Amino acid sequence: MELSAVHMVAYGRVQGVGFRFFVRQQAAAAGIKGWVRNLPDGSVEIHAEGERDILDIFVERVKHGPTFGHVSELEIDRIEPSHTHTHFTIEF
Repeated sequence: MELSAVHMVAYGRVQGVGFRFFVRQQAAAAGIKGWVRNLPDGSVEIHAEGERDILDIFVERVKHGPTFGHVSELEIDRIEPSHTHTHFTIEF
């Protein structure tokens, strides 16, 4: 299994709509590790690590967001995995 990682920032209606919980649920279901957190500018930052094919599907799901949210832009950077995460968390 080749571990891959992404750093993403989601813009749009992504705070106050259950977006972080949606991201955590999608990550947990796929076995992805990392974290998600709100940023002061109203965007949401995500660090995710997992098998590349599964991570690509996760990224597509994040692009669509939860029912009450709307992702207008998703910045995606492929990065080196840190191998330090044991599960996916919401950071406050």
